[in-house]
Amino acid sequence: MAKSTKKRIRKSFETGAVYVYASWNNTIVTLTDPDGNVLGWSSPGKNGFKGARQSTPYAGQVSAEQVAELGQLYGMKSVTVYVKGMGPARDQTIRGLINGGLTVSSIACLSRVPHGGCRPKKVRRV
Repeated sequence: MAKSTKKRIRKSFETGAVYVYASWNNTIVTLTDPDGNVLGWSSPGKNGFKGARQSTPYAGQVSAEQVAELGQLYGMKSVTVYVKGMGPARDQTIRGLINGGLTVSSIACLSRVPHGGCRPKKVRRV
């Protein structure tokens, strides 16, 4: 008896969300549907960049363009971008999404911000 393969149904989404984690050494771009389920991701290491070249803005842009192509396979036209981290590829990654053919509806920053810092050490008395 021949093994029957189940036909894979690819869902279509009009909108979605893109999460950009821009650290000092790397940039990770994740594509999700409106519910937050991950549809795909990309990073400079996945695109052939190694070592110090991973942290460049161009590497982030290439990763974003790859995610934009993936989003178009799912039928996405507009995305909301959530950026986290202070890496050098923050802005260029968003431009890569626009160059890839997606419309960026809004941009939100999820980076942590220090507010006063830790309590200082007790003063040493001799």
